[in-house]
Amino acid sequence: MGVENGMLKKRMNRKKLEYNKVKVVIFDCDGVLFDSREANAAYYNAILKHFGKPVLNSDDLEVVHMSTVEESIKHLFRGDNRLSEVQEYRLHQADYSQFLRLMIMEPHLIEVLKSLKKRYRLAIATNRTTTIHPILDVFELDHYFDLVVSSLDVNKPKPHPETAFKILDHFHINSDEALYVGDSIIDYEVTKKANIFFVSYKHPQLEADFHTDDLRELLPLLSC
Repeated sequence: MGVENGMLKKRMNRKKLEYNKVKVVIFDCDGVLFDSREANAAYYNAILKHFGKPVLNSDDLEVVHMSTVEESIKHLFRGDNRLSEVQEYRLHQADYSQFLRLMIMEPHLIEVLKSLKKRYRLAIATNRTTTIHPILDVFELDHYFDLVVSSLDVNKPKPHPETAFKILDHFHINSDEALYVGDSIIDYEVTKKANIFFVSYKHPQLEADFHTDDLRELLPLLSC
């Protein structure tokens, strides 16, 4: 089901969300907390330029938006015998911090986090690696989140559900006590495998329990 008049819509073939059970709200980072496409494009284009490769096309941008940095480099340099050299370069010389200024916080994010924090534990599940904590620090968001799980904290990053299971285990909760806000097919796959309620943000084509294009709609959904 899609978004109609900006209202949350329920996907009817999954069990009804029992609001009083939810204890933890999980957020993806890219595309949910931030519009980071411009920053990600600039970062990967800088690496591509360094190695004499053409800039990202639209399909490449979709891949790097959802994937870990290691997977993204493997994709962008597939078939290139310099792959190991490129990985070394991005580890030791490519500096993402210079592109943080291009990241845009999603509208109403602070308002929503403040309200949710009063009643719920908050977590992040992201395929970012070393950049997630500097981002939270720069934008002064770190104190809102009780747990951040990056791809460095698991053996198998998203779409494998290990990230979600790690969050459930940390808070000692069942899958029906968590709600996950994501924007990609990878997020959907995580929630499907972990059996967690899924809110699709700004992606009406995804299967989800609810769809929204406004983070504020999480508040009435969770009775805040």
